[in-house]
Amino acid sequence: MAKVKIGIIFGGSSEEHPVSVKSAREVARSLDAEKYEPCYVGITRSGDWRLCDGPDTDWEGGGGRPAVLSPDRSARGLLVLDRGRYETVPLDVVLPVLHGRLGEDGAIQGLLELSGIPYVGCGIQSSALCMDKSLAYLVARGAGITTPEFWTVTADEDIDPDRIAYPVFVKPARSGSSFGVSRVSRKEELPGAVATARQYDTKVLIEEAVAGREIGCALLGDELDLIAGEVDHIALSHGFFRIHQEDRPETGSDNSVAVVPADIPEASRALVQEKAKAVYRALGCRGLSRVDMFLTEGGDVVLNEVNTFPGMTSYSRYPRMMAAADLPLGEVLDRLVSLALTGKLR
Repeated sequence: MAKVKIGIIFGGSSEEHPVSVKSAREVARSLDAEKYEPCYVGITRSGDWRLCDGPDTDWEGGGGRPAVLSPDRSARGLLVLDRGRYETVPLDVVLPVLHGRLGEDGAIQGLLELSGIPYVGCGIQSSALCMDKSLAYLVARGAGITTPEFWTVTADEDIDPDRIAYPVFVKPARSGSSFGVSRVSRKEELPGAVATARQYDTKVLIEEAVAGREIGCALLGDELDLIAGEVDHIALSHGFFRIHQEDRPETGSDNSVAVVPADIPEASRALVQEKAKAVYRALGCRGLSRVDMFLTEGGDVVLNEVNTFPGMTSYSRYPRMMAAADLPLGEVLDRLVSLALTGKLR
C-alpha cells in the first residue's frame, strides 16, 4: 500500500517560531514511518520557505532548497527550485505545525484552500475567529457561553482608565503564548500595559481577571464526532500563567505546571468537557483545538481562549491531555490525517 505523502510545514514568522520548531520535532518523532512519507518545509523568521530533511537539521542556516506551495490546483503540491527550474513535489495532505500569526489566523489555511490540498486543522473562518479573542468572545456569548467582561482598544484609540474595573489582564487581541500580556491592578499601570501589548498587535484586549482555576480541554474531531482528552489545570508557583518565555529550555513555563488529570470533582470535569465542546462547535472548529477556560469556586466555567493548533512539544498540554485519555500523539496524528483526507474520524 502506497504511503501517504504528508507535507509538514513549521517555523513561521511569528514570535512563536521556536515553539513551532519544537512541535514539529515531536511530530516527526511520532509519525508512523510505515504509513507516511513526510516532506518537511521550514519557514524562516523572515518568511523564506525551505524544503529540508526535517526540523532537527540546519535548515535555517542555509540548508534545504527554496520551495513554495502551489496555489494552482493543477499542480497540487510544492514547487521546489532546483538548478534554476521548479519541480513539482505532489502532496496528499498538509499538516501545518504553525502557531500564532500567519499560522493559526487563517493565512496559511487560505493558501491551502487555494491549493486544493487537504489539510489538518481548522478552516479559514474558525482560525481567524479564534485568533481574535474579542471576536471569539462575541460569538461565544451569542451561543450562551460565559466569557469575561472585556474592552478592546484599537491602534488609534485611547481608553479611559476610570471606566475599567480592576484587576484586569491586558493582552494583544491576536497573539498567543502569553506574549505581551500584563496583569494590571491599578489604573496608573494601564497605559504601560497597553503599550506592551501593542508591541505584538495593534488591537489590544482588556479583560477582567476571573477568580478561578485555569483549566484546559483538548479536543479532536469535527462537530458530529468529537473526542475530549483529559482535563488539565494550571498549578502556579507565583504570578500569572506564562508559557513559552521560560529561561530553561524544555519546560514551557518558569512559574507553572500543567496537572493532568486536573484535581477537580468528576462533575466539574464533565462540565468543563461539555462547555469546551460547545465552544468548539460555536466557533466552527474542526480537526483539533485546545479550549482554555476558568473554573470558578462556584463551579461555573468561563471561556479564556481557543488555540486552533496548540503546541505539540514534549511538554505541551494538548498531547499530554490526549495521552491521559489513552490517545498517544502518533494515534492523534493518524486520526487527524484521516479526518483531513476523508472527512471521517477513525
